[in-house]
Formats: sequence, C-alpha cells, structure tokens
Amino acid sequence: MNIKALYEIFLEYKSVCTDTRKIKKGDIYFALKGDNFDGNTFAHQALEDGANYCVIDNESIADESEKFILVKDALATLQQLANYYRKTFKFPIIALTGSNGKTTTKELINSVLSSEYKVRATKGNLNNHIGVPLTLLSFETDLDFGIVEMGANHQKEIEFLCSIAEPDYGLITNFGKAHLEGFGGVEGVIKGKSELYEFIKTNNKTAFINTDDATQLKQINDYRNVSTFGSKAKNDAYIEFKSANPFVNVIYKNLEIKSQLIGSYNFSNIAVAIAIGQYFNLKLSSIKSTIESYKPNNNRSEIKQIGSNKVILDAYNANPTSMLAALSNFKNLKEVNKYLFLGDMFELGKTANEEHQAIVNFAQHNFGENIYFIGENFFKTKTNTSSLKYKTFENLKKHLEITKIENACILIKGSRGMALERILEIL
Repeated sequence: MNIKALYEIFLEYKSVCTDTRKIKKGDIYFALKGDNFDGNTFAHQALEDGANYCVIDNESIADESEKFILVKDALATLQQLANYYRKTFKFPIIALTGSNGKTTTKELINSVLSSEYKVRATKGNLNNHIGVPLTLLSFETDLDFGIVEMGANHQKEIEFLCSIAEPDYGLITNFGKAHLEGFGGVEGVIKGKSELYEFIKTNNKTAFINTDDATQLKQINDYRNVSTFGSKAKNDAYIEFKSANPFVNVIYKNLEIKSQLIGSYNFSNIAVAIAIGQYFNLKLSSIKSTIESYKPNNNRSEIKQIGSNKVILDAYNANPTSMLAALSNFKNLKEVNKYLFLGDMFELGKTANEEHQAIVNFAQHNFGENIYFIGENFFKTKTNTSSLKYKTFENLKKHLEITKIENACILIKGSRGMALERILEIL
C-alpha cells in the first residue's frame, strides 16, 4: 500500500498507536520493532483490542484479513505518513532542540501561545524518531501553531527529524555536555544540534536566536532571517534578568514578570517564550500571566515541602552542564542548612570519570559537607571525608533510614535512570 492510500485510511480514523497496551477503539496500530520486542507479534492482539488496522512488516503475521496492511518497514511508513500529513498543514511548525531545558521551554512557549491561539505541542518526551511522527499525527488540522520538540544523541538525527516535521521556525535552547558518548564530544553536540539551523537556512525559514549565547551566534553566522532575544538592548525582544532567589524574575518592557521557575539557568527559557509571544503579537498581559502561572512538574526543578525540609527536586535528567548550573544556583540561595543528593550522569562515554570528578570537586569546594553522591560513576571518584558515596540507591536508602534530616534545604539532581525522586519517600 502506498502512503497516499494509507493517508486516506488515516483521515478516516485520525488515531495511531504503537503500543498494544494503549490501544483504543479505532486506532491504526503500527507494529514497530525494538531491541527486545517485535510489534508484529502483537498485531492480532491489537485487532482484538479494538484497532481498525495493523501496519505490519512481517509477511508471516499477515492473513487474508484486510485489516492487515503489509509494508516493507513499519517505522519508515509511520515516518512517511507523518511527513505526508505535515505537508497538508496550513499552520506553522515551531521546532526546538538543545542540550538542556527543551521540555520546560516547549511548555512555556505552549502556555504563552495558547493564551490567544489554538496550539498543540509534543506531549511528554515524545521527541525522537518515533515520538516526532506520533506528535505530528496527533495534531488537528485547524491549529494556529504546532510545537515539536526534537531530541537526539547522535549526529544526523536532528537533520532527519527536520525532514519529517519541516519546521517553519526553529530554536536551540543551548549547547551543553549532554550525550557526549553518542555525539563524540562537545563539538559533536554543537554540530548535531545545529542541524536545525541548517534546515532553517536551506529552506529560508526563521530562527529565534539568543544573543547571550555566543555559540548560537556563531552557528547561525550571517543568516538574516532571525528574531533575536536576550539581555542586550538591541535585541528584537529585550528581556532583563532581575533575580533568582529562588524563583526567576525578569523585566520586559518595564514590567516585572515573576515566574515559578527556580534557577538563573531558566532565564533563557523564559526569555524565548516572551520573544515568541512578542513575535506573534500577543498582548503583554497574556505573556505575563501565562509565564507567571506556569508551574514545572515531572521532577523538573520542583520545590516541595517535605516535613520541615524544603526540597528542590530536579531528578528528571542530568548532564555536566545542567548539574553545574543547578549547583551554582543552589549555592546562591540564602538558606543555610543545605544538603546535596547527586546521582550519576549517563551517556558521557570516555569523559565519564573526568566529568563526575569535576562535579565532586565543585560540590566539595562550594558546600563542604552534607553531600551525598549516588551511583557507580560517582563511587569511583576521589572525595574528602565529609562527603558520602553510595554505589547503589539501596545503600543510600539504608543510611537515610537511620539518619534524621531536619530544617534543611535539599537539592536532588541526577539522570533519569537513577530515579532519585525515591529519596522523597524516605525523607
């Protein structure tokens, strides 16, 4: 079956699924393969659970039922269908990528634009070669904007995602030490993320550029179709940083905007949301109210009161850049009785030992005591006697169950695989 014919079927049902555990009546099920599973083996189950059609790429699974659509590659077909559907959109796509802050920035932009427009955005972290097609296929055709988050851990991935989503506007939050193993170092990160700029340039689209970031300026080079923002008065959107103790406050057009986001590192995320709101002619009151009402969730820089302790929970993910930013911000908070719980950072390749040791050195120099390092990478580092190292979370748990922490300000930061939010249950 060709893509046009499959598209006609999609138009009738407008609902796709790749997980039989989440099948709804009327879905088109795409049988994708993973390292440890083959979606084709669940195709008959998908039909039993209510799917109208199953797109499969294993001929032995197919039978005479017209409900099975046999293709060469189910994943490639999903991606092709998403691009075919995207080409029908009469509304623009805003794409964003970056090493840190993608999801927070996406949610801020979504909140700001949604105050006056009909907008849909990537849900959760559906930002890869499967998530981006699913995101596009979830969009209604009568939107004013679609926002697509793009993640990558290798070069050429952003380029490929752009070929599917064909963004009209693009922005990069930052270039940091994330996924160094896959990108082959920091320069590889810069090159890989900048594939979004290359698409923008090649297709004469618009980029939002943070002029406070020298790398963004260098990578966009002399391309003229840009809208600038940041703390320089000459920008198209001039936003001043006021404070971050703990919440970030900014000044825009002589108006103070008080966010519920902690950490000065969130200034640029707020700034681009303001800039995009201004670019698309939103009322200043709408921009201010939506940013001030936005609350982070899903373990991203959340402030929680646990008994007598104030906890900054930033356990969704971590890399050397975001870890250092979180520690620097925590250092500047006025609280006196501070505790650190820092978990391993993943996907650092050959630099893992060096990067974890650098975090240990910074933490010990700036905080001195009440520092807990968790995970195999941190366990290999050299620490002083005032810091505690635990190879596993279970070892930490045993210690905390007999340790009383009261009236403290606590930072919890680590990669997703460490699941450090479990500390809250113990506290």
